[in-house]
Amino acid sequence: MGGLLDNFQRTAFRFEIRDRYNSEVGREAFRKFLAGEPDDYVWHRPWLDKLRRDHQQGKRWQRVRIVSVPLSDWIRYGTEVARLNVLAGEDIRYLRRQVAGGLGIAPYDAWLLDDETLVRLHFNDHDDTFAGAEVVADDAVLRSHRQWRQLAWQHAQPLAEFVASFS
Repeated sequence: MGGLLDNFQRTAFRFEIRDRYNSEVGREAFRKFLAGEPDDYVWHRPWLDKLRRDHQQGKRWQRVRIVSVPLSDWIRYGTEVARLNVLAGEDIRYLRRQVAGGLGIAPYDAWLLDDETLVRLHFNDHDDTFAGAEVVADDAVLRSHRQWRQLAWQHAQPLAEFVASFS
């Protein structure tokens, strides 16, 4: 991703479409979550600091997670980590996969930066690890993602509301 997430000017919007992401960062925290053990989230502090700095500079971070129901362990864990992100200034919302499909929302797993740059994220299907990113130059694809973002944002539930719907 290089400096793309450091160099946007106004907005960074993320579509997350997978029910699992596998990364060295946070792997131990995920294990602790599954075991019911507490975590201090020290590994997550640099990202939270970035969110806070950007929020103070007027930059907006937004995310829609398109999720399957029942929720995977990874998505349940993700709601715990998302609480920290929200406190740091990111707006994270959840859209049930069935609803997204009914609305015709079919995005890449990607970042949409300043409404101008679409960065598609690639993951290995066999182990859910990050496999690289590419800037998508196709104007039609970019327009579709802008439209899907708007539609998804209208129908997605904020984190607290989403979590409460499973209580």
